[in-house]
Amino acid sequence: MTSSAAATTVGIIDPFHPRIVEAIREALPADWRMVVTGEPTEDARAAALADADVAFVMATKMPRTLLSRAGKLRFIQKLGAGVDSIDLDYCREAGIALARLQAGNAIPVAEHTLLLMLAACRNLPRLDAQTRAGRWDKEAVRGENQHIHGKTVGIVGFGAIGRQVARLLSGFSVNILYFDPVRASPEDEAAYGATYAALDDLVASSDVVTLHLPLMPATAGLISAERLSRMKRGAILVNAARGGLVDEPALVEALREGRLFGAGLDAFSVEPPVGNPLLELPNTVVTPHCAGATVDNFASIAARAVANTQAFLRGEALPPADVVLPAPGKE
Repeated sequence: MTSSAAATTVGIIDPFHPRIVEAIREALPADWRMVVTGEPTEDARAAALADADVAFVMATKMPRTLLSRAGKLRFIQKLGAGVDSIDLDYCREAGIALARLQAGNAIPVAEHTLLLMLAACRNLPRLDAQTRAGRWDKEAVRGENQHIHGKTVGIVGFGAIGRQVARLLSGFSVNILYFDPVRASPEDEAAYGATYAALDDLVASSDVVTLHLPLMPATAGLISAERLSRMKRGAILVNAARGGLVDEPALVEALREGRLFGAGLDAFSVEPPVGNPLLELPNTVVTPHCAGATVDNFASIAARAVANTQAFLRGEALPPADVVLPAPGKE
């Protein structure tokens, strides 16, 4: 690749797998420098950012205490869509521009959502453990497990990921409802086979509710105790977005009481969810906020991150959907 700016230093603060680090390295222009954090501590992350002009970040939090130690930082490229883990107020104060990758992980997150949906319907973790332990309970399973064919699936958030979920569900003969603050066009509704519903109506009508919204003040606690109580008895909740969208104590109660059949969860209010009672329930399927994490997807992620960074360094416009905080003077 041809460099757009000599001696650009990129700081990497996530504990990436070596294959992912190598994918980033291969995407960088030859004369750029990459500094990778040595260990998962704020001091090590600050050291990686000490001389960085640019930071690439996936999931690691970037609070004020860390950002204030990155005196040369001019641009942050989030390697995903959500930016709730980055102190936006500090970035504004310090003149640090911020971009995301809109729809960069839509396909793997949608696939993982379908995995959680099916695994919850079929009690997959419990059956796996029982089969490994020598139990062969086929007829007991017949009286408990569900399929999704013919059911109603409610998609909360109909952006790139929600639409990809609808596309994947098209072969399952389900009825798809969706809610989004911005209603899709009639053409898109027809293309995705999805019908708009108010959130409370969607929650009450769906056999499976799946969440695909960012976490922000307007969405925090959106799936409240009241909305959980509105869900169908025997319904399933899937969350591959952000844990803060859900009232977790109320979800625990609904699952313990058997009002909900199960939950497939890739996100938690506190991560890692050490001591979270959701981990102890037999009717949950849990994964470590990894829905977008596939090696297949990362080459394009790295390429888009580099392209955005080069555009920033040249003073050129970034894709509008990727811009979170523009460069100073570019508002």
